[in-house]
Amino acid sequence: MSRWRPPAEKSTALITAQGHARLRAELEELWRVRRPEVVKALAAAAAEGDRSENAEYTYRKKQLGEIDRRVRYLTKRLDALRIVDQPPTDAQAVFFGAWVELENVDSGEVSRYRIVGPDETDAPTGWISIDSPLARALLKKRVDDEFEVELPSGRHGFAVLSVEYP
Repeated sequence: MSRWRPPAEKSTALITAQGHARLRAELEELWRVRRPEVVKALAAAAAEGDRSENAEYTYRKKQLGEIDRRVRYLTKRLDALRIVDQPPTDAQAVFFGAWVELENVDSGEVSRYRIVGPDETDAPTGWISIDSPLARALLKKRVDDEFEVELPSGRHGFAVLSVEYP
């Protein structure tokens, strides 16, 4: 089995101020809290002797690698991201950071979404990535606009009920 991984798909380098703060806090937590704990546990496991049969040593090495990989990713990603903390000049249209209320034309179901960067999506709270098909279809739409979009569950029609910016 190869350790090679295909490169990640390019994603939009936008983030909200809250999302940026959350990623920065995660980086600090990994670097200043979790990594030192794992290094200390790894050193203790290494001191126990034979490393080839030491499950604790193997586990801690793997855990340290995962932390280092995430720290590398966050460090590079935070440098590349552009923080969007101002509402757009046209607050009636859907752009990055907008809260949008939609009605499914077929079922009448009403949903509320916020368009955020790919690093801060959270489906249970309705935060969807700007790279998602629904968000791409929503961009530049206005209240009362109707549109169709191809989703994993099939083609759906939506109507924009409201657009708000925090």
